[in-house]
Amino acid sequence: MGTVTATAERSIDAPAETVSERLADYRSVRPRILTDAYRDYEVVDGGTGAGTVVRYKLQATKKRVRDVRATVSEPRPGTLVETDENSSMVTTWSVRPDGDRSVVRVETTWQGAGGIGGFFEKTFAPAGLRRIHDGVLAKLAEEVRGQ
Repeated sequence: MGTVTATAERSIDAPAETVSERLADYRSVRPRILTDAYRDYEVVDGGTGAGTVVRYKLQATKKRVRDVRATVSEPRPGTLVETDENSSMVTTWSVRPDGDRSVVRVETTWQGAGGIGGFFEKTFAPAGLRRIHDGVLAKLAEEVRGQ
């Protein structure tokens, strides 16, 4: 079993503070920026930043659906960490200033399967999840631009 990592990054034409605020809004903004890969999204507790708990189904592939119940922490300003209670999956959202713009990076890691299945998971899963992350980042850019 090895660690599997999927990462995506995007420059957004808005200040880091604005982007961080929108990203931390799990009740209003998140449902608008999530792609079709996320189903049955629900805020269980909280709704803004650290302490928020969300639940959803992540349709990673046509056959693979992951039931996620994630608790959000904020180890430092501009960084949100979503830790899944049902698996080893951890997603970290980081927003850093770049002049008048922001750079948003999302990284998801989990402990992959062993054996041949683990080889295929480590080879193909990151690209699929990166596409999902890219879609969310594109919608986040639209959300910030429209506000």
